Amino acid sequence: MLVEIQDKIVSTQIFERKFVCDLNACKGACCIKGDAGAPLTVEEASIIEDELEHILPYMRQEGVDAVNQTGVFYIDQDNDMGTTLVNNEECAFVFFDEKGITKCAIEKAHSEGKIDFIKPISCHLYPIRVKQFNDFTALNYNEWDICEPACACGEKLDVPVYRFLKTPIIRAFGETFYEELIVVDEELKKNDN
Repeated sequence: MLVEIQDKIVSTQIFERKFVCDLNACKGACCIKGDAGAPLTVEEASIIEDELEHILPYMRQEGVDAVNQTGVFYIDQDNDMGTTLVNNEECAFVFFDEKGITKCAIEKAHSEGKIDFIKPISCHLYPIRVKQFNDFTALNYNEWDICEPACACGEKLDVPVYRFLKTPIIRAFGETFYEELIVVDEELKKNDN
């Protein structure tokens, strides 16, 4: 089911599905699996290019080499921008901590006060995927088997996707939009009872 909020069409799965990342279980697989880099906006690619000197120290050599060879992004078959990949697999901006958990060099540079940019909004909003159309923006829940531990954790803690993603949703769409999500969630619960 879909609901309209402001100029956005929102899948009700973001209210119904439960989700809390469990990095100890998945090891950050969403950054290293799949067939594409993280979706980027033109503005984000420009920011990453401008801040690259502050991000590079946190990257693995393979990522640095990939970015030096092809730049911080590529254009896919749908003419969309994505972060550069290492060996057509993991994002060039990943590194691994001492527990083998995938981390983001961009986010690390941000957390250490080197840059203002947190990370691409597509990464921050995951598992919500955003698609821009001419007249509206669509927000959908992206189901991926590597996120089964996050779904299990979300079920256990009873945390809907949109509540888990409060900070990035506000970052992307503002406080008012998030408050409207809360109202819609309450209405959906009333209708279920």
